[in-house]
Amino acid sequence: PAALADLSFEIRPGETLGLVGESGSGKTTAAAIVAGLIAPSAGRLVFEGEPLAGLAGGRMRALRRRIQMVFQDPLASLNPRMNIRTAVGHPLRIHNLVADDREYEARVVDALERVGLTPPERYLGKFPGDLSGGQKQRAVLARAIIAEPELLVADEPISMLDMSVRAKILQLMLDLKRDLDLSYVYITHDLASAKVFCDRIAIMYLGRIVEIGDTEEIFAHPRHPYTRALLKAIPDPDPARSVP
Repeated sequence: PAALADLSFEIRPGETLGLVGESGSGKTTAAAIVAGLIAPSAGRLVFEGEPLAGLAGGRMRALRRRIQMVFQDPLASLNPRMNIRTAVGHPLRIHNLVADDREYEARVVDALERVGLTPPERYLGKFPGDLSGGQKQRAVLARAIIAEPELLVADEPISMLDMSVRAKILQLMLDLKRDLDLSYVYITHDLASAKVFCDRIAIMYLGRIVEIGDTEEIFAHPRHPYTRALLKAIPDPDPARSVP
């Protein structure tokens, strides 16, 4: 059977669409297709009016600059033998976006400042193993934005971080969205973070979208039984309230 079936959605400019579901629902596969990492076996993927099927060479490379992905595990996303200067600036070399080393350094410094790794000079020569989990994910975000993309696909970007830094990374991503006019596809199993972060939410179950709508509407008036079950599973911080 296919991992995804009859999947259809759109991402509007400047919005965050959350794909929410449990493990095995197909949300990561959908994210990889949007990011161009997996070719769909059927159907169409269109970016700003241009079908992406069959793109190759320079056109595909140009597209990859405009769509970037942030993975779940920041440690696995960074080459342990590359210092932060090299890792964050790598897209600049791949896409020939800088004229010389001076411009390269300036772009890397600017990206580190945008994600809160300040002062940048403290981090340029460090390696991933020298950073905390939150700092590593900030470096991954710096690398994702340095090529000035329009769409970020974020696959569970906070699930492997300590609880104390999750809210900070989400707020950073919201700030980047505002400052850089980004759109997001946000992959998560956690409806609580989706409520804070997403404009619209698509609920995925067994490779299909069973419900999609504005975040407020999904939370206020869930229509599908699976959506209602997910909402009931959100922990309630009120110790006086008992579980029915």
